[in-house]
Amino acid sequence: MKIHIAVDAMGGDRGPAATVPAALKALQAHPDLVITLVGDQAVLDEALHGRGASLGERLIVRHASQRVEMDELPSQALRGKKDSSMRVAIDLVKSGACQACVSAGNTGALMATARFVLKTLAGIDRPAICAALPALHGHSHVLDLGANVDSSAEELYQYAVMGAVLTSAVENRERPTVALLNIGEEEIKGNENVKEAAALLSRSPLNYVGFVEGNDIFKGEVDVIVCDGFSGNIALKSAEGAAKMLLDMAREEFTRSLWTRLAALIARSVLRNLKDRADPRQYNGASFLGLRGSVIKSHGSADDVSFLTAIEEAIVEVGKKVPERIADQVGELLVARSAG
Repeated sequence: MKIHIAVDAMGGDRGPAATVPAALKALQAHPDLVITLVGDQAVLDEALHGRGASLGERLIVRHASQRVEMDELPSQALRGKKDSSMRVAIDLVKSGACQACVSAGNTGALMATARFVLKTLAGIDRPAICAALPALHGHSHVLDLGANVDSSAEELYQYAVMGAVLTSAVENRERPTVALLNIGEEEIKGNENVKEAAALLSRSPLNYVGFVEGNDIFKGEVDVIVCDGFSGNIALKSAEGAAKMLLDMAREEFTRSLWTRLAALIARSVLRNLKDRADPRQYNGASFLGLRGSVIKSHGSADDVSFLTAIEEAIVEVGKKVPERIADQVGELLVARSAG
């Protein structure tokens, strides 16, 4: 099965310096993969030439005359950048020429453009951002991570359905566990939206296991954790900040004296393994769920290794037909609820 992915080659802090080598590595690893690099033709030709790569049936360049800046307002990008690498890449998914878009560009602009061009699936009110976060035991898929600041109980229910479908598809788990992020595990805790969402999920066929707190996210005991975008984004950024603080503190302590430097040498393998397990580059690639097509958001500061992970996520989601599975599952649940 051929998988054709559109890459916004100009997006992110590094642009072609990250996207082009990542695309070439992906093509080497996946013989059935076709990639269309979208961006400035001259810039991309130079980047490819510098790596000894040439265009062909599996590597295509689609020229786009504009680029969405990382600090650009989503509304400006949507109205004024119709020939941006981001917009053209999403248009390729809309037309059916490509099956997924991968971009490290401006998150707000990417979501606004993807939602405008691709539209949401029937039964889905708003798309959500979902990503796998590292945990003590494996990882957990968390959504929404910032697409929607406020979410109703019905929308939280929809996020749960989409997260469960994604996890079931990519992890090959028949009934992934689903939980709601809350300020406590007791039923009386939380705002009305969370309580109402819990009631909806309790009556659903999903494998709902109740509430979890913020400190449960990184235990890995639940497959899917659902929250609104406000809480999810704060949890994500707090975790990233805490991880960086701990690494910086460890670096300071291990370089404090000759003895601590010797201790660092002795613990080198342990520290290396710890860093590898928590390496954010392994978890790059957030899914925009609920759209009529696959869109994967890479971290804006991604290097080629990190961006390759995002491309790999797109390959898996296309192969597993995630948007189609979500559409089918939502349709079945809507029918069941109306009948009930």
